[in-house]
Amino acid sequence: MPTEERIAKVRRVLSLRQPDLRVVLEEVANPHNANAVLRTCDAAGILNVDIIGSSQDPLPINKAITTRADKWLNFHFYPTTKDCLIQLKKQGLKIAATHLGEDAVFYTQVDYTQPTAIVFGNESEGISLEARQYADVKIRIPMFGMVQSLNLSVSVGIILYEALSQRLGKGFFESRRLSPEEFEDYLNKWLDL
Repeated sequence: MPTEERIAKVRRVLSLRQPDLRVVLEEVANPHNANAVLRTCDAAGILNVDIIGSSQDPLPINKAITTRADKWLNFHFYPTTKDCLIQLKKQGLKIAATHLGEDAVFYTQVDYTQPTAIVFGNESEGISLEARQYADVKIRIPMFGMVQSLNLSVSVGIILYEALSQRLGKGFFESRRLSPEEFEDYLNKWLDL
C-alpha cells in the first residue's frame, strides 16, 4: 500500500506530464544512448516515447541507466518510420525531425507549445530520408567545433529543455494536461508500480 507521501508525489508528477510533446527514436543503435534518453524524458515531463525499430528488441531496458524512469513512460513501438509518423500526424502532432542539413532551422526557432513529436535518428546516420519527408520542420542544434553532432541523449536533453522552457513560459505546468479520466487511469497504474 503506497504511503500518503508516495501518493502525493505520484499525483504531482502526473499532473505535470505533457502528453502532446513526444519523443520519437528512429532505429537507435546504441541501447545505452536510448536508455539515457528515457531518463531525460521522465525528467522533462514526457509521457509518450515512440520507438521505430526493425530489430526484434528495439529498446532493451537497462535499469541502471534509466534509474527506472522507464516505469513512468508509455512506449509505442512501430516497425517503420512511415507507420509511426503517419499515426502521430493523425493525432494532430507536428513532426520536428532533427537533421544536420542546410534546410534545418535552429531548434530554438520552433514553437513547442503546439502538439509536437520530436524525431531523433540513428547515432551514425541520423534520421532517415522517410523521416525527412514526413517532417513538418527539420531542426538542428548549432555546432561550432570539429564534430558535427552531439551524443543522442545530450541532443534530446537540449531540445526537450527548450520545449520545457517554452511551455513553462506559457503556463503549461499550471494545470493538468491530461483529461480527468486519463489522470485517474494513470494514477491507478502508477500507484500499482
